[in-house]
Amino acid sequence: MTIFFLRRAFYGLLVLAGVITVVFLLFNVLPGDPARMMLGQRADQASIDAINRDLGLDKPLSAQYIMYINDLMPLSLHETQNENHYLFLDPAKYDYIKLFSISQSKAMVLKYPYLRRSYQSKRKVSEIIIETLPETAVLAFASIILAAFLGIIGGIITAIYKNTWVDHLSLFLASLGMSGPSFYIGVIISWVFGYMLSEYTGLNAIGSLYTIDDYGDGEYLDLKNLILPAVALGIRPLAVVIQLMRNSLLEVLSSDYIRTANAKGLRFRTVIFKHALKNALNPVVTALSGMFASLLAGALFVEIIFSWKGVGWELYNALVKYDLPVVMGGVLITSTAFVVINVLVDISYAILDPRVRIR
Repeated sequence: MTIFFLRRAFYGLLVLAGVITVVFLLFNVLPGDPARMMLGQRADQASIDAINRDLGLDKPLSAQYIMYINDLMPLSLHETQNENHYLFLDPAKYDYIKLFSISQSKAMVLKYPYLRRSYQSKRKVSEIIIETLPETAVLAFASIILAAFLGIIGGIITAIYKNTWVDHLSLFLASLGMSGPSFYIGVIISWVFGYMLSEYTGLNAIGSLYTIDDYGDGEYLDLKNLILPAVALGIRPLAVVIQLMRNSLLEVLSSDYIRTANAKGLRFRTVIFKHALKNALNPVVTALSGMFASLLAGALFVEIIFSWKGVGWELYNALVKYDLPVVMGGVLITSTAFVVINVLVDISYAILDPRVRIR
């Protein structure tokens, strides 16, 4: 089990290294002058040179890459005396703890990953991500709970009523849900329920998890605003879970031990919920775990449609303003979440099913 865990963790690190490299190369070949974006078109040359030196843009691409990797690593090597060195340990950039010295001028430090600063707001990208990530996580979590609850129930019903009109209708609706992109479904839901039927439903097409009260004294939690974006984001995984649950349950119901349970005269409800359902849920749970990672990364369009102030909304605004550090930071955070969740799913599935470790 330890070897399996280390192998999966190593594969995850390789994927993250590839993502970091691709993101760095993509955003470093794009046109534009970050210094002028931060200082404006009337900035003097001395200020521009200072910004380029701070960002490492006056260094070769290889040195910029090493600097970028070193900024992202929690455990990193830094220059402590030469301020002109591209690995200089700048207290204004890093929140760190010095572990030990390598030489007179170099030290190993433990720090928070440094994702650079926004070109527009001059704030640390990590602070922006920390503020917006909870809203995206809540939206993705609500969507996956909705998909799991309704999908498992729908899959059980369609399996019980196999080859009836209930089964055919459910599969037809599931196929529609799988074929509809989330941004298209989001537009329809926001238009129908947020605008046309807003006076009857009380739902908003635009909103966030927190709403400012009528007196302007502060914000309060408003879960009503979560309903429409969660439904829009959860329809596709809901459709997948219905079909997966149906097929898995039908396969289990054809097993020998289920025939034995029926031959003993057990009630049909007992056979379904006590014997068949537990084994049929294994592939569904695995799929749901992977879908949650996908929802974290794929909530961008839904957040734009419903003005949901999450990571996707922040990435959209950063793209419009050409604020590359925010875009790079958002892509790295969502990619990291995707990789970590998938590694944890592989490990948990290996714990539940020892045959996975052998393969």
